[in-house]
Formats: sequence, structure tokens, C-alpha cells
Amino acid sequence: MKRRGFGFSLPVAVVMMVIGFIYFSTVFTYIDRWFSLTSSPGIANAAAFTALALMCVYSYSVAVFRDPGRVPSSYMPDVEDQESPVHEIKRKGGDLRYCQKCSHFKPPRAHHCRVCKRCVLRMDHHCIWINNCVGHTNYKVFFVFVVYAVTACIYSLVLLVGSLTVESQDEDEEMGSYLRTIYVVSAFVLISLSIALGVLLAWHIYLSLQNKTTIEYHEGVRAMWLAEKGGQVYKHPYDIGPYDNLTLILGPNVLSWLCPTSRHIGSGLRFRTAFDSVPVSSETKP
Repeated sequence: MKRRGFGFSLPVAVVMMVIGFIYFSTVFTYIDRWFSLTSSPGIANAAAFTALALMCVYSYSVAVFRDPGRVPSSYMPDVEDQESPVHEIKRKGGDLRYCQKCSHFKPPRAHHCRVCKRCVLRMDHHCIWINNCVGHTNYKVFFVFVVYAVTACIYSLVLLVGSLTVESQDEDEEMGSYLRTIYVVSAFVLISLSIALGVLLAWHIYLSLQNKTTIEYHEGVRAMWLAEKGGQVYKHPYDIGPYDNLTLILGPNVLSWLCPTSRHIGSGLRFRTAFDSVPVSSETKP
């Protein structure tokens, strides 16, 4: 997978600071206060949360630095290819999709990003929090990051609530004031993130089960309306069934679904569709 150039980004810096704040407050405040870091339960919880935090940081870093997918300069759609029944065309005129800004044809599911100023393969959306597009090559790691982030927030929130049940007798007034500030700020951050990231995760689970991108969802709403208006039934062409949709996005091995790897995704120039009678093995190869 290709890496992209990267400069300073305030949203990315904010995310890393929030991750650091949640980690240190969870391990050295909630776990230590509830179990003590010298006890077996304390060590076990600290190790588990540290592993979860490391997976968050790693998957987030991959989502930030990995190129989301570039359209090869030599790409040319083969309209006579009998094994590729789907060729996306312009909404008006019926011509094959061509990007005037990038000066090349667009493969199916590719879109031009105004922020990145180039076309992105299987573009889902541009995310300011990773300062990058979420596209063909980094969609899975973005999805995995959100899963780990939601899990970490809920885990930390449980530890926060549990630590409040412990009353310490040797805390002075200054330490008590400091802890109250930590708890109030942490509760606000964790509850807000748990709700926001939980909604985001639910949204992308819904999209993944139908093998849609965010852009395709909004385009599909209009296509469905037009189909119903014409007395037809609209079906998303890339929806091949919930389980197969997940395996195309997360990988054929269920045990690797939560690993931030994407060796199975292929070139991003062609995708299996509901019109394919037999799966084409070349679609899963780069």
C-alpha cells in the first residue's frame, strides 16, 4: 500500500491528544483508584486497555498515512468487456464518466475529492479528523479504528463509573479538586465520543452490509425515487448479500476482520456486482 505526503493537521493533533488524555486518565486514575495498579485485576485491566489503545493508535495512523487509492493515469474503461456489466455513466448525456480536473476517465465508484484535489477509488467521504479521504485502500482500517475507538470509550466509561464507587480516605483537598476536574472532563469527553462514534459505527455497519459508500447511499436515494416514479425497482448493483458484502470489505477470513490489514481488496478498478453469475477470482487480486 502506498503512503502519502503529510503535513501538520490540527484535527489530527487534537485526536492524538484526546487519545492520550483518555489513556492516561483511565490507567493512572480509574484503574489505579478502583483496583490499584499493583494488584492482579489492576494489572490485567491496565494491560487490556493498553492493548486496546495501541490498536486505536495504530489503525488511526494507518488511516491517516495510507493513500486512499489513486486512479492510474493509464486507466481506460473497456466498454466491450463482457465480464464487466456495470459501466458508470454521467447522469446527463449518457457518456462514460470523465474527470475534467484530473483529465482521465473515472473507474466505477471513483469520485473527485475537492479537498484532496484528485479522484479517489471507491471514495466514501473526506474526513477532516484523519486529514484524508476514506477510500478503497483505507476504508477497512478506518472502520476498524472506529470499532476500537468505540470499545475503548465504553471500556473507559465503565472503569470511570466503577472507580467512583471507591472512597479513598487519604486524599487531601487539593488532590480531591484535581480528581473532580479529571472526572468531569473525562465524563463529558467519553459520553460525547461514545455517542458520536457509536452512531458513526452503526452507520458504517449499515453501509457495509449493503456494500455501499456514503456517496452511493445518497445517490441511491435519488435513483430509488426515479425508479419508483418509473414503476421499476432499484437495486444497488454492488449488493451481493450481507455476508459476502462484509467479506469483500473486511476480508474472507473472519479472524482477520479486526486486523488493520487490506491485502484482499484488489485494484479498486473493478468490483464484483449482483449481475455476476460467477465470482471472478481476478477481482480480489491487485
